[in-house]
Amino acid sequence: MGASLRDEIKQHRPFRSLEEEAGLNLLRTTRLLLDRSEAFYREHGLTPTQYNVLRILRGAGDGGLGRNEIRERLLDRMPDVTRLLDKMEDMGLVKRLRSTTDRRCVPTTLTDKGRDLVNALDDPVAAMQREQFGHLTPGQLHSLIETLTLIRARLPQE
Repeated sequence: MGASLRDEIKQHRPFRSLEEEAGLNLLRTTRLLLDRSEAFYREHGLTPTQYNVLRILRGAGDGGLGRNEIRERLLDRMPDVTRLLDKMEDMGLVKRLRSTTDRRCVPTTLTDKGRDLVNALDDPVAAMQREQFGHLTPGQLHSLIETLTLIRARLPQE
């Protein structure tokens, strides 16, 4: 087992409660995982949110999704999805299909370049996830998933 959180952050006093220790452990672990994933996606010219959009649109199929549907499915809540999609369109990863009958309906779909990129990242992303979680047993992974689900269930879902 690795160093304790108290050792990592050089804290000499005990935590005030198990809840505090658990919360700080979760925040520290999340930050380390985010740092690694941000560096990984940056190597491929993306942000984690842009990769998330590529996966969402791949799953949506040829019909694509509107801006609000994409916003609802994102892992990270962000108010300005339009600007995100503008940038991804400029990068040649997505395209927006203007409806001739309803100007408010603007589905976004993957371009060939966007589809090729998200498909090419499947194996490297799986390898990164194995690097991060592969040392855990299936039972530990199920417990982690269940625990995180229970925590999220008690939090407001804005």
